[in-house]
Amino acid sequence: MAFEKMIQNAFEQSRNNTRFGDTLEELHELQEYIKNAQKIYIPNKNGIKVEVLNNVLKSYGLPEAKILQIDTNTADTSRIPALAKAYMALDQSDCDLIIARGRLGIPGSGSLLIFIDNKGRILTAGTSPSHLIHQKSIEEAVYDEACEALEKIGFEKVEQ
Repeated sequence: MAFEKMIQNAFEQSRNNTRFGDTLEELHELQEYIKNAQKIYIPNKNGIKVEVLNNVLKSYGLPEAKILQIDTNTADTSRIPALAKAYMALDQSDCDLIIARGRLGIPGSGSLLIFIDNKGRILTAGTSPSHLIHQKSIEEAVYDEACEALEKIGFEKVEQ
C-alpha cells in the first residue's frame, strides 16, 4: 500500500467508525516514507543539532539530513514552538522530511523534536522535560529525543 493511500484508508476508517488502531502495514508505510526521504532538512542557525541528528539517522540506517539555515526565533512566540519551526522550514524548502526541535509549549514545558512530511503532517516525535529537570547537554537531549521518535514507530539501530 502506498503512503498516501494508507493515510486515505485510515481517514475513511475513522470516518466510517471502523478504525480500531494502527496496523503493521501502516507502520511499514511510515518507515518506508522516512527511509526513502531524499531531501531531509533541519531548521537551525548552527550545526550542533544537525551533527547529532545525522549521527542518530546513520545509526538507524537512514539518509542524512541537511541544515536549513533560517532564523526560527519568532517560532518561540507560538503555542508550540517546535511545530512552528517545522512549518517555517516546510514553507521555505522543497523537502520530503523536516526534523525540527524546539520548546514543547510555554517556557518551562520542555522540548519537542518532531518529524513532519512534505505536507506538514506529523510522522513522529520525541520529548524531553525542561533542561532544569534532566540536566543533559543539548547534544544528549537531542540524541535521546530523536531515538525515542524513531523507536516509537518501530525503527531499530543497525549494526555498523
